[in-house]
Amino acid sequence: MAGKTVTRADLLEAVYECCHGLSRAQAREIVEISLEEICSALEGGEAVKLRGFGSFSVRAKTARVGRNPRTREEFPITARRVLTFKASPRLIALVNGEADPDAAQPFVSVAQRVSA
Repeated sequence: MAGKTVTRADLLEAVYECCHGLSRAQAREIVEISLEEICSALEGGEAVKLRGFGSFSVRAKTARVGRNPRTREEFPITARRVLTFKASPRLIALVNGEADPDAAQPFVSVAQRVSA
């Protein structure tokens, strides 16, 4: 399913399909609570590490002077916080089509679960 964006609905469907004892409302609640926890941790400046997937962190960038490359005109860039993501070696191997010898169970993509 190249080119398709995984949505909340896809995540909801994957949770619902994996956990046969859950209702769709319970699956939706699990997905929403998980995303809210991740967002609130990042908003508070905490790092979020998802084993086998990667880590999200918030980094502070200082104010600096930027330049328009065409006109060379300078303008100020204000200080801000940015979100960074570092993929795990396991995810990188999966994206590159390599087998991960450390993985006890390979990833199954949400798209594969939804289409199955």
